[in-house]
Amino acid sequence: MLRIELTTQLRRVRSLMLFGALAGIVVLAGVTEASKAGGRGGPATFSALNFTESGLNFMDPVLFGLVIATLGSIIGGSDRDWGTLRYLYVRPVSRARLVAGKWGAMVVFCALTVAIFIGAALLTGFVIFGWHPFHRSGSGDLSATAAAGGVLEAGGYVVVCLLSIGSLALALGLLLPRSAEALGISLAFLVGSAILDNVRSLHAIVAVLPVHYWLRWTSLFDGGGGGIALGLAVQSATAVVVMAAGYAILARRDPAA
Repeated sequence: MLRIELTTQLRRVRSLMLFGALAGIVVLAGVTEASKAGGRGGPATFSALNFTESGLNFMDPVLFGLVIATLGSIIGGSDRDWGTLRYLYVRPVSRARLVAGKWGAMVVFCALTVAIFIGAALLTGFVIFGWHPFHRSGSGDLSATAAAGGVLEAGGYVVVCLLSIGSLALALGLLLPRSAEALGISLAFLVGSAILDNVRSLHAIVAVLPVHYWLRWTSLFDGGGGGIALGLAVQSATAVVVMAAGYAILARRDPAA
């Protein structure tokens, strides 16, 4: 199921357009700021590493979440949308195998999304801004080696964060009649969480939402890393709970109905 799901989705125009848009945003941003290299356009223009870190900050959480929510809802609801879900059970394919294969594909797409963005940002930044130490305002610069490690760690953290919204979109795609409905609910949750996260009076509420922890990776470039472990725990717990609930509901009804 995993191989079939990956092959199917990677051949679809929508998936290729999403990945192309990710790389296109990076290149466009780099070309726009090319004349300001050397820090004249702000921290992002000091080096390829600064450019990549700023890009991650810009994309996370809403834009990355939009990409993954779209992919998750498509992966979850594609068989139902195409009318092939009933035939999968005739083969037969168990519910557990179906869910595991689709979630595995979701993991791969989360990693691929972040890898494409970071790869494009580093390459574009290197060509336009050069490979220099990571500039930090008000403190000493990070060496290029340390900053590159921070970028990779930040990328890994973002992948785990994306799995929380991806799992939600995937579970909804499996359960709802149309993938468009799953996408709408997932985006409403994502955007609503991001808005609530800026309301200090609601801290007790937003503290249980996974989006609240998505930007914890920024501490990696301040010589810290505080809150990373808690953030990973919240994202992992969200993905497990959502997928377990989705499977439990799917197991008790006819998914092809």
